Amino acid sequence: MATPEENGSLFPIFILTMMALSVVPYTIVRLSRSVTRKTRTIHCQCSVCSRSGKYKRSILKRISNFSTCSNLTILLLWVIMVILVYYIKRTSREIQPFEPFSILGLEPGVSDSEIKKAYRKLSILYHPDKNPDPEAHKYFVEFISKAYQALTDPISRENYEKYGHPDGRQGLEMGIALPKFLLNFDGASGGILLLGIVGVCILLPLIIAVIYLSRSAKYTGNYVMHQTLSTYFYFMKPSLAPSKVMDVFIKAAEYVEMPIRRSDTEPLQKLFVAVRSELNLDLKNIKTEQAKFWKQHPALVKMELLVQAQLTRESASLSSSLFSDFKRMLELAPRLLEELVKIAVLPRTPLGHGWLRPAIGVVELSQSIVQAVPLSARKAGGGNSEGIAAFLQLPHFSETVFKKIARKKVRTFQDLRDMGIQERHELLIQAAGFSDAEAHDTEIVLEMMPSITLEVTCETEGEEGIQEGDLVTMYAWINLSRRNGLIGALPHSPYYPFHKEENFWLLLADPVSNEVWVSQKVNFMDEAAAITAASKAIQETKEALGASVRDVSSAVIKAIEKVKSGSRLVMGKFQAPAEGTYNLCSYCLCDAWIGCDTKTNLKIKVLKRSRTGTRGHVVEEGSAVEDGIEEEEAEEEEGYDDYESEYSDDEDDEKEQNNKAVNGVLNEKGHTTSESSGSDEE
Repeated sequence: MATPEENGSLFPIFILTMMALSVVPYTIVRLSRSVTRKTRTIHCQCSVCSRSGKYKRSILKRISNFSTCSNLTILLLWVIMVILVYYIKRTSREIQPFEPFSILGLEPGVSDSEIKKAYRKLSILYHPDKNPDPEAHKYFVEFISKAYQALTDPISRENYEKYGHPDGRQGLEMGIALPKFLLNFDGASGGILLLGIVGVCILLPLIIAVIYLSRSAKYTGNYVMHQTLSTYFYFMKPSLAPSKVMDVFIKAAEYVEMPIRRSDTEPLQKLFVAVRSELNLDLKNIKTEQAKFWKQHPALVKMELLVQAQLTRESASLSSSLFSDFKRMLELAPRLLEELVKIAVLPRTPLGHGWLRPAIGVVELSQSIVQAVPLSARKAGGGNSEGIAAFLQLPHFSETVFKKIARKKVRTFQDLRDMGIQERHELLIQAAGFSDAEAHDTEIVLEMMPSITLEVTCETEGEEGIQEGDLVTMYAWINLSRRNGLIGALPHSPYYPFHKEENFWLLLADPVSNEVWVSQKVNFMDEAAAITAASKAIQETKEALGASVRDVSSAVIKAIEKVKSGSRLVMGKFQAPAEGTYNLCSYCLCDAWIGCDTKTNLKIKVLKRSRTGTRGHVVEEGSAVEDGIEEEEAEEEEGYDDYESEYSDDEDDEKEQNNKAVNGVLNEKGHTTSESSGSDEE
């Protein structure tokens, strides 16, 4: 066995080896990913986005992008490894192998007289009688005397020359890579070793498991608190107006837990004055309304004002502490709004249908937050039935600019997009008073904006037509195109301080009954995943219908080509309702752009289940072609009006009641049940 000193010297080598086995491969993987990452620019290049600094590759920006938790951990581990290498190298110099000639300062092959002469010279320096230093005594006994004996004794010299050691052939030595003090089992060292083994092997894994379980019990897979989901579920209503979605959104537990400081009172009061027109307060009873607003839970007051600061672009006047909370609010907003959409379309009926109106309201709120556009800008007015919100997301646009171009009969956002480049350029310069650079910025953003078209079909696999109770499959191809040629891109959002990817929500819904039949989130950034999903779906569908291998291969190839050209396949299943004709709408809503949403009409006729099993083709797409087309179009227009935002005041949803409810929800352990939600909905 190796001596404790030799075992202790192996411990740093053991630690270095274990760290290198994990750190080196992980670092190589991270570097390879960063090198192979696409460098194509997919963000907006207008001057407004450039001045925002969000995409600026400055030194400070690179440092902030690098200083993530994982990167700093890797860097710290590499620093520790470098320190260990230095320590091992230094220790290896101190623990030199036994070299008699080198110890005596001689060259190999010298005579015995020269060996004795060198020994006498070193004895004068290190002999205990000449040098009282204990270290000198130790060196003389362990090295000088041993080296002299190895070179003067015939047997020792022969062993050294043959085996490299004066004692002859050495056996295999084994060591334990532990610190030296743990290898001394006398006294308390044995207890220290036992405690170390228990701590490393039992307590450390147990602590890690407890921390992980406590965190996983508090958060969902999307890093949203379970308490937030329960609160959202409790306050979600089928008739929730878009103007009331804000009241539900700010009740997230992540927002309620933000600190409330006394120093924030005065800045919040100033912010209240700046955004008061957006708070839907009754101007006739303004004093009462203001008092009612400030009586809400302090966290709700703070969050609503911070959200309005983003919508009205008043964030520059916030204090440093409030601005930190403001950025945290915006950072959490996308994932919270995504969960709020999922709760809105959550199956609530026996047929598994969700709610359309609140889902649209949540997506509209997401659009407004990303583009920093007030919700009031969606109101119809001034001859524009759509509001001016879509115009305000363009650089250099304001309400005054819109009024100027409206005189030239450009009253809708689609009118502006449909114009030719030269015609639009002249309009912005002559009518709006833009400079060439400002008009060019507008053109860049319009080229970034996506144009969406839908191809939706519904069918029962292997059967003709649809009978009540059938399992119906929806096939939807979402086609995206941009004038700049990109497919996946980051939206123009200079007032949103974080990178935000475009997400699209496909909803197959009945606007008359306010029911969502199928819902799915779609993203155009990951082309490889979209190709895999579309190929698998098409292959399984064709094989289930008994198609030949050639037909399956041909269909898969066509699907891959469509995906590469900017399309995504979305499939969903739903149970056919009772007998009747249903005028459905398929909506594709973008959570980052205003004015890019689209919808198509889909007419489905469900037959009464036949006992004989006979079926007929009964699914029609697009506009109605049967008798009574005018009535059906009127119903469709009525459904479309339901899709549009309605920012009306709901007297039954007073903020004071919401405040009392959220206090009860956030303070009770079991603050939501399906029974309470159902009774509230009734």
